[in-house]
Amino acid sequence: MPGASGVEIYVLGDDLLHVGGPNQLTGFCGIHTGWIEARVRVLPGPPAEVDAGWDAISEATLWSPSGRLSVVGLMGGTSAALTDVAVPRGLIRVRVHARDRLHETVRTDDDPPERHELHIWAVSEETPWRTVLADPGGRAWEQKPAKAAERAMLSLVPRPSGRPAILRPLPADPYEDDAGLPRVTVVRHRPVPVAVFGGVLPAGDLEARLERVDGKTLTWSWAAAGEPIFPHPLDTLPDDEQSSVRLTSGPDGFTLRHEGMLGRQAFALGLIWDHLLETAGSYPWMETLRVQAAEATALVEKSRRLKAERDAEQWGGAPPSDRVRGLVSQARSLAQIDRPLLDRIDALSAARQREAACWAARRAMRVAGLERIGWIADALAAAEADRPLSPPFTEQGGTAAFNRRLSDPEVPHTTITLHLAARTSGTRHVTEALQQAAAFPALIALANDDPLVAAIDAVYNAAIAHGDDRDRFLTEAHTALV
Repeated sequence: MPGASGVEIYVLGDDLLHVGGPNQLTGFCGIHTGWIEARVRVLPGPPAEVDAGWDAISEATLWSPSGRLSVVGLMGGTSAALTDVAVPRGLIRVRVHARDRLHETVRTDDDPPERHELHIWAVSEETPWRTVLADPGGRAWEQKPAKAAERAMLSLVPRPSGRPAILRPLPADPYEDDAGLPRVTVVRHRPVPVAVFGGVLPAGDLEARLERVDGKTLTWSWAAAGEPIFPHPLDTLPDDEQSSVRLTSGPDGFTLRHEGMLGRQAFALGLIWDHLLETAGSYPWMETLRVQAAEATALVEKSRRLKAERDAEQWGGAPPSDRVRGLVSQARSLAQIDRPLLDRIDALSAARQREAACWAARRAMRVAGLERIGWIADALAAAEADRPLSPPFTEQGGTAAFNRRLSDPEVPHTTITLHLAARTSGTRHVTEALQQAAAFPALIALANDDPLVAAIDAVYNAAIAHGDDRDRFLTEAHTALV
């Protein structure tokens, strides 16, 4: 049966069959490696009697929302006749028959072939696995209901996928499509008296609430726990609908019926009830959830610490406001050369930020000898008068203005020394740059509609344009931008 296993083998089962998950069971052969004869029969209803001639017979309930079942070998081998066999959609009962199971070390050519047969029919109730006919020579496996219940609860409250959001979501598994299928009932029977108490069933960030309606009926509903244990608590419930738990007694014992369950969750809830009916008040899954929560908390703290270290390195100290961090600007570059000045600009009013941008742009044009170029002087004057810049400065990032600067014969050409920090080593290296190319972005910055971005970019580029006099410019900026 397609689907991931939730319970390992050797937890629940007998010499022939071990349950593995809502849509998986493991059958045991006598031969380890080799061919056997196998057949699947789909029945219209439960068989009236047990077929004779078999050495061992066991059965379990599976969930088949796709209406398909496959028999897969130990090493993943399949047979076309036993792949995607059409079965009823929803809950099905699978009865496994086996005979002539001999290990290859004792099998001879005179022995009949090993044979297995699966009988399948539709059911509306999830009931436990059972041994119908025990193999006289079979092994009595130790049952581990607490471990099974732990795996079951963990399957109901899984942590969110760690798949990066940048990756495309995985396609839906067609074998898991349960659209149109009715809700089902989990049934558990005990020959001795049992009790079901109201209260809270803890499940990490979530909890199942059992509230008594009368002497025989309780409601079951999922809710967020009052005190979640994970740093990023679950916010999705396993089931949004309330269900009912009924406990009745009869001449053959006591029966619990959990009605109105999602079919895909029936297997897990059945295992949980198997444990609770035997060991009330014991929650074996909580220790695992606490360990997972501690690991998740440690990972979050480690990520927070690493992020703080990266931020301190990138911003030259404590990171600035969220607004500054979200800007597409030269904020980080300015922080690397004068961290306090970035905060000072951020604290200015919008009007003062616009004034700061104009002040810095004019200083940049002046130091680069561009202040006397007519069309550049006109742009500065327009910005200082709070008038919009012309299209060459505003369209396509100011490409036309950049190109005009390159072709204008009146534009001077002087060089400055840049002391730049290497990205990896933290050391600085020295290079020469055209001063006018370094200064001109300060003027283009005035076209930005956001006065904070305009101020940051203009101040940074003006500082760079001053070359070896950068520190003097930054000192003047602290005085001017108050």
